[in-house]
Amino acid sequence: MKYTTIDNTAIKVSKICLGTMTFGEQNTESEAHEQLNYAVEKGINFIDTAEMYSVPGRKETQGSTEKYIGTWLQHQKREDLVVATKITGPNPGLNYIRENIGFSNEALDDALEKSLKRLKTDYIDIYQLHWPERTTNFFGNRNYKHNFEEKWEDNFKQIIEKLDSLVKEGKIRHYGVSNETPWGLNRHLTESVNNNLTRCKTIQNPYSLLNRTYEIGLAEISMREKVGLLAYSPMAFGMLSGKYLDGKMPKNARLTLFPVFSRYNSKQSQFLTQKYADLAKNLNISLAQLSLAFVNQQPFVTANIIGATSVTQLKENIESIQVNLSQEVLKEIDKIQELQPNPAP
Repeated sequence: MKYTTIDNTAIKVSKICLGTMTFGEQNTESEAHEQLNYAVEKGINFIDTAEMYSVPGRKETQGSTEKYIGTWLQHQKREDLVVATKITGPNPGLNYIRENIGFSNEALDDALEKSLKRLKTDYIDIYQLHWPERTTNFFGNRNYKHNFEEKWEDNFKQIIEKLDSLVKEGKIRHYGVSNETPWGLNRHLTESVNNNLTRCKTIQNPYSLLNRTYEIGLAEISMREKVGLLAYSPMAFGMLSGKYLDGKMPKNARLTLFPVFSRYNSKQSQFLTQKYADLAKNLNISLAQLSLAFVNQQPFVTANIIGATSVTQLKENIESIQVNLSQEVLKEIDKIQELQPNPAP
């Protein structure tokens, strides 16, 4: 395994982070524990989850992922592991999680206490805001369209002050954002500096061969301000495994079970995926390893969040850390991307 340090902290994390959103929906508790044990055995020390997981989110399984991690975590040496979770952003359809959905002081206290209880731990290493409170373009929306009717309270300072107090209480070590824009990340950093408050340390956004929108504005902030990317969906919901090519819909695969997740299943994505599959074949590596190695090598990526529904998948994904793509291959990837830039934002 390879390791990196989260910028502006002393926390060393494995370059590959174990994503867990399938725990409780596609994976049982014993399967979850099997994945966690295998990941740690292979050198992974970084685990990412969220209070709303498993996915797709529903009342019956909400919190199950954190619970499964908690029943495993209580038997581990806690200080050897880095655990990240997220507080759910505002969404009327998710009020079953908490009545006080959003990032008010009350909500942050309530959500954090419940996550700590489910995870059976005294602290969270990286506590993340799952998505912005304001209306902006995330979760597959490419272009920003301003909503002049929006009634949004600009409360960045209040949120960061509360997170700062949670750091001082020892309940969280650091905080990060997720599904954020360049403007939003810049505001977080500016408010922290201007008010001498704890600083945002990470950003968790989508990044893959099918979604390179992060490079447009956020990559520069990552490098200049030292806020590393925790890249999610590096396999584009499994599309970049190649298993959906030629119209195939394998039994029990994510897009087969949950067709609502169509973000990476457009004709443009299928077209590019085939091109990348051809390149991987020429390199004598799997498409999955090509896809993950590409993310692993980006200088603005702190950790690559992989997910799997089986240990077999997990093994292949983890082994991508041993794949090194040459500059010539990276140039070939850029040429393929130019054929259909960012087909799945």
